[in-house]
Amino acid sequence: MAPSFGWWAKESHRGTPVIVKMENPNWSISEMSPEDDDDYGVDVGGSSKEEEFAGGRPRKGGRGKNAKQITWVLLLKAHRAAGCLASLASAFFGLASVVRRRVASGRTDSDATSSPPEESPVLRTRFYSFIKVFLWLSVMLLGVEVVAYFKGWHLGAPQLRGFVFPTSFGVRDLFDSVYSGWIHFRAAYVAPPLQFLADGCVILFLIQSVDRLILCLGCFWIRFKRIKPTLKTTKPIAGGSDDLESGGEDFPMVLVQIPMCNEREVYEQSIAAVCNLDWPRSSLLVQVLDDSDDPTTQALIKEEVEKWQQSGARIVYRHRVIRDGYKAGNLKSAMNCSYVKDYEFVAIFDADFQPQPDFLKRTVPHFKDNGEVGLVQARWSFVNKDENLLTRLQNINLCFHFEVEQQVNGVFINFFGFNGTAGVWRIKALEDAGGWLERTTVEDMDIAVRAHLKGWKFIFLNDVECQCELPESYEAYRKQQHRWHSGPMQLFRLCLPDIMRSKIGFWKKANLIFLFFLLRKLILPFYSFTLFCIILPMTMFVPEAGIPAWVVCYIPATMSFLNILPAPRSFPFIVPYLLFENTMSVTKFNAMISGLFQLGSAYEWVVTKKSGRSSEGDLVRLVEKEPKLQRGASAPNLDGMAKEEAKPKKDRKKHNRIYRKELALAFLLLTASARSLLSAQGIHFYFLLFQGISFLLVGLDLIGEQIQ
Repeated sequence: MAPSFGWWAKESHRGTPVIVKMENPNWSISEMSPEDDDDYGVDVGGSSKEEEFAGGRPRKGGRGKNAKQITWVLLLKAHRAAGCLASLASAFFGLASVVRRRVASGRTDSDATSSPPEESPVLRTRFYSFIKVFLWLSVMLLGVEVVAYFKGWHLGAPQLRGFVFPTSFGVRDLFDSVYSGWIHFRAAYVAPPLQFLADGCVILFLIQSVDRLILCLGCFWIRFKRIKPTLKTTKPIAGGSDDLESGGEDFPMVLVQIPMCNEREVYEQSIAAVCNLDWPRSSLLVQVLDDSDDPTTQALIKEEVEKWQQSGARIVYRHRVIRDGYKAGNLKSAMNCSYVKDYEFVAIFDADFQPQPDFLKRTVPHFKDNGEVGLVQARWSFVNKDENLLTRLQNINLCFHFEVEQQVNGVFINFFGFNGTAGVWRIKALEDAGGWLERTTVEDMDIAVRAHLKGWKFIFLNDVECQCELPESYEAYRKQQHRWHSGPMQLFRLCLPDIMRSKIGFWKKANLIFLFFLLRKLILPFYSFTLFCIILPMTMFVPEAGIPAWVVCYIPATMSFLNILPAPRSFPFIVPYLLFENTMSVTKFNAMISGLFQLGSAYEWVVTKKSGRSSEGDLVRLVEKEPKLQRGASAPNLDGMAKEEAKPKKDRKKHNRIYRKELALAFLLLTASARSLLSAQGIHFYFLLFQGISFLLVGLDLIGEQIQ
């Protein structure tokens, strides 16, 4: 007769036997099932229609789960949850350890200015002290808010607007007294100016968003109506070999300039692409304007020029002993050559640009029978746009710049900023505007503004592309953006009197001052940094001042969607693009301030580092077309270079930079996101959290390639 013990009895073995195994750092439970589950009254297939228990014990022959089995199942789930938490904790501490090693091995952004870059123990100590103090202050402020929340002093913005503070506080301890005084102080003296500044930035944000929307509508209208620049001449340039050899009036004299400085990675491909342009050799002269200060690079470029000279190309090599004025000084020196007076147009290509063979045939004809045109600008395309996340985000920005900004301004205003390369100038227009000047770091924008004030018109060709390379490291991109945003503010200070005195129409003056300079070069970086990186996190600690959710979420999402329309394949990166643009606002704001007030870094010029990725196959089409001279066809044969190659080469290790401003803002934003949880502000919390993570990744140089 089978024993009938209660379910709590030790002799009872009903239920599924289990074996518990402890595995550090995780726990797991292995469940062992017998051959016949019915012997233990276990329901495998489903639930029974009858009652599973009667009088505290299972019915005879009943198919159900006893309490001990349920306890083991719950224990199994609890152990699985504990294992999951242990895995997350282990991953978190592992990530923290990796970040700590990365910070310890990285170099601060201040070290980047030293040449060669060296570690500074004093600077490193100050850097870590600054980060620690800022972090502890943020954490302490957050801790005060947490304590106030649990003591009942925490009030959200809606409650504070209708809350009347009593004249005599019934304080229970020192904390209540101090915190009540802080509420009075921030409500009376901190919140009003903060709210005023927030409202002003929101107004600027809306104005800039309207401008962006109008540009997009203009681009849509251009596509809908299929508007594009048309040739006034009825006789297009022929493409036959006889025409190329004979030249004639259809092929005006064109000077091609390639300014470069220590461009060892890309000089061959740019020289080869320019020398293979479909233009009569008698009507084309190539100037290689080398400002390199490295003797080996100079020798390599000079030898490459000599090889093309031997193949019949009309190409000359120029090197300045005194490198004054950087690129502007280089171009100005080249234009002073006596033979330049024989040429009508000049085409400019930076060292990493590779024009198509028909580039001149598609650009120069727009000057014919149209004497008011001073510049024809082509758009850029990028060979490494899919190399990493950084290049993908740059591609979104530049596609919008060319497809929308340049094209709309070219069609409706006949003015846009010269991009410094991939363009053809009428030499008469350059001379009429005063030639190249070394007064700013944006000599291309400078010459474009001065030519526009003289009445010259510009044409942008969206269907003519010139291939180039994007910077792949954040350090190179950061230096480039600093130059691009400090230079316009320098130029605005210098050109404002000339704009006011010029004879152009009122609306053209307004476009230059308010749209071209103020709205797109000054206001955009100002509100991006101030509103989203400073004011928004401060409103978390001063809830009396606030920013509406539609400003934080809906408008930025709409603007990002409009920005990404010219590059539809990049749509999956719309969220990283929005976060990265706000992160870059630190660099752009700093550059704008330095250029506007002529600070020390305003005239900083660093040549953008190239990787030479576009040199690995872009000349195949040239080789198939005409086997003139392939890159690497003859090895360098100079004694100095032989000695240089014979020296043992040191391994160039890659390293990362540590950017202090970005890390400091990351701590501020992450602390503010934690503070927003107390107010249950969902949209603000998610925005601050992800924006803080974005700043942290950029601050630790975890985006893009590392620097050699």
